[in-house]
Amino acid sequence: MKTSLAVEFQDTRTGEEAEALIGKCVHCGFCNATCPTYQLLGDEMDGPRGRIYLMKQMFEGERQSLDKIQFHLDRCLTCRNCETTCPSGVQYAKILELGRATLSSKTRRGGFETLFRSMIAAMLRQPRFFKLMSTMAGWVKPLAPKIIRKKIPVARKPALDWPDQKSPRTMIALSGCAQGALAPDTNRAAAQVLSRYGISMIEVPAAGCCGAVDLHTTNEHKGIEVARKLIDVWTPHLDGIEAFVMTASGCGVTIREYPHLFRHDSEYLEKATRIAEKTLDLSEIIEREIDGKPKSPDRGKKVAFHAPCTLQHGQKLPGRIEKILEWSGYDVVPVKDGNLCCGSAGTYSLLQPAISSRLRQNKLNALYESAPDLVCTANIGCQMHLSDPGKPVHHWIELLL
Repeated sequence: MKTSLAVEFQDTRTGEEAEALIGKCVHCGFCNATCPTYQLLGDEMDGPRGRIYLMKQMFEGERQSLDKIQFHLDRCLTCRNCETTCPSGVQYAKILELGRATLSSKTRRGGFETLFRSMIAAMLRQPRFFKLMSTMAGWVKPLAPKIIRKKIPVARKPALDWPDQKSPRTMIALSGCAQGALAPDTNRAAAQVLSRYGISMIEVPAAGCCGAVDLHTTNEHKGIEVARKLIDVWTPHLDGIEAFVMTASGCGVTIREYPHLFRHDSEYLEKATRIAEKTLDLSEIIEREIDGKPKSPDRGKKVAFHAPCTLQHGQKLPGRIEKILEWSGYDVVPVKDGNLCCGSAGTYSLLQPAISSRLRQNKLNALYESAPDLVCTANIGCQMHLSDPGKPVHHWIELLL
């Protein structure tokens, strides 16, 4: 697809990147077949092909329809299912990143929406503040209207202990923004499982958000600033550890793409690249450690696994956790449309609640169709989004305890 750049984008870094990325799209439309919002809404402009065309128009100088372009880009989940499907290798997420950043410099959101987005990011990017707020939320949740009660996140107390760890093999885990407060046993469970293989897993207390939250709310500059802080905290540990282990796939895909995020930052690019190269999803480590070991006895339980988009489409790691669970003695049942997003998508469930709720219900119907004993996933956002009172969704590593 040829893009005739407007004068303002000619001979600019943004224009050159946009032209190269959009140029790979052949407008075949295969992407629409696996796009959750296109399937749900049936609007060409709510599919990857239509959104690419809208961004192409913008880079060619379209000024009359910027609000319309923003409306349709905001409804994109950034699930990247289209990238998995695309036969031409179009890097849709990078086009979207350029499009959203360009739009943010040319349009202004309403005052309430701007404030709401800023509040979400400010609360989530500070783990201690988020934990305090989610603890207080537990006090008022019973008094809240029923319609919003289940959407209020509540901090939990850990039930597991960190194992005694004295192994020379050391890995660093990220507590993350929400996971440390809402699912504090996830990293503890991971540490206990890894200790069986002679690996000590630790957290660095000063490590905060990876930057994903601000990137979700289209504040790229703040996202880069937050990511720099994490890089500064982790860089001194680079030579003394085996890996940075990600127990939340949303953080994992963000950190693994630090080289792209810092591609224009000569001061941080090398450090960002080294950290990205040492970053592994927890499933990659467990898969490697169990390689060649005998399968565990049958546990007699059926498990439905929801594969987060950030794991299967973002990091391109499909099927690994299902194999680990089968090796661990579980009967992993197939999930219809397992490639589709659950509607969580970072902050999407807060910013686009109507679409998110419909996708959530579709996913829950698919997950429980085979009447599993347990449902699990690999990302805190999906875990909280899909959980219901009496029907919790677990992190898969807890099933290996």
